[in-house]
Amino acid sequence: MTSDVARNFSSAFAGHIRQWGGIGARAGNPTMVIGRDGRGSGEELACAAIEGMRAHGFNVVDVGVVATPTVGLMIGVLGAVGGIAVTASHNPIEWNGLKTLNADGLALPADEAQQVIARYRAGALDPSQPPGNCTRNDEADRAHVERVLAQMDVATIRAKRFRVALDSVNGGGARSGKMLLDALGCEVLHLNGERTGFFAHTPEPLEANLSQLMRTVREAGNVAVGFAQDPDADRMALVDEVGRFVGEEYTLVLGALRILQRHGHTTLATNLSTSRMIDDIAARFPPSRVVRTAVGEAHVVAGIKLVGGECGGEGNGGLIWPRICWVRDSLSAMALVLELLATDGRPLSAIAKEIPAYSMIKRKMDLASIGGQSAVPNVLRKVVNKFAPRSDARIDVTDGVRIDLAEGWVHLRASNTEPIIRLIAEARDRTVAQALCVECAHAAGITLPT
Repeated sequence: MTSDVARNFSSAFAGHIRQWGGIGARAGNPTMVIGRDGRGSGEELACAAIEGMRAHGFNVVDVGVVATPTVGLMIGVLGAVGGIAVTASHNPIEWNGLKTLNADGLALPADEAQQVIARYRAGALDPSQPPGNCTRNDEADRAHVERVLAQMDVATIRAKRFRVALDSVNGGGARSGKMLLDALGCEVLHLNGERTGFFAHTPEPLEANLSQLMRTVREAGNVAVGFAQDPDADRMALVDEVGRFVGEEYTLVLGALRILQRHGHTTLATNLSTSRMIDDIAARFPPSRVVRTAVGEAHVVAGIKLVGGECGGEGNGGLIWPRICWVRDSLSAMALVLELLATDGRPLSAIAKEIPAYSMIKRKMDLASIGGQSAVPNVLRKVVNKFAPRSDARIDVTDGVRIDLAEGWVHLRASNTEPIIRLIAEARDRTVAQALCVECAHAAGITLPT
């Protein structure tokens, strides 16, 4: 990932929007938005990406270091035709990337993304428009917070005067996260709240990386909840009032629970790798149901749109609330959890305990260990052949292969963002989940790491 890559890829994206976005003949210079997650390499890449978009005649509004969902939201606020978030999301500091968003502020559908990639690889980057300009907008965080507040029962939350801990991992959600919690009347213990360009710990919001947050909640006392954002603040994990890691799978579940309490019922959308807890929550509010999609935000958004659902998301801590934006959003999730706590009256641990518990095992292996990307179809075919004879097996090959059985499920797929293959299994009992992992891996010819 270099400045040349960022410039050329952004130029390819801009050319795609110019050609296929219905704006080819539009007078003037349409607007694009750009923001970044705060890591040190972001500024140089953002400057290069701005050049690529300006070269195609777009005026670019730079919203600076913000959460990725904030970029999506600002596309709508500014009437832009698309935008780019310079982010590597939860990945370590040495990574960076470009996330392209369309005029609706959502990730490009897979077919369009492939068109942009093909355009980039073909080198078809010659602009034919007079260059646009670039301006700065420092109000994006405030716009995001105000959008969330407009959807919340702010008075009820403020009346509780919650004491909360927030770990922003020195990332793009630090300012807006604190701003939101302050506006909701919380006393905030803000950890790693400076946008320094360096992460205070390994950034993915997993239990192994959140010892500081858990310790702070335990030692401070009278803390209702701990929130952990990832660097671009599209994901959020939870710590309960005694400093115990509740987990990223509960973010979507608890946010959806609050939305279902508000609406009575709706259809939810989530990906094939997300816990069955979301199905259990939906079952409490008939005729609610859950539709499953391929892994990836764009696929989940397409599912929400297809069924007209009130929310959706992924089990990695990413809740999507269309009333705010079409991107996974930690601010929406934090506000919904606080409203749930305020209206329920019980501590987070008690609410979470009422949700049927599962044991989920996640493993990942280098693609090279199975013979590379070209070996994936044959590996998946072996798994299908193994489980197909079972009368109780429901097989979904939308994204890799997911096998649903009475005792649990297992999902094997190649990652969209890393050169790895992922294996996830879930069951009520950890031994059963482990057995499903082993059975699937054996069928696939994969040696699980010890």
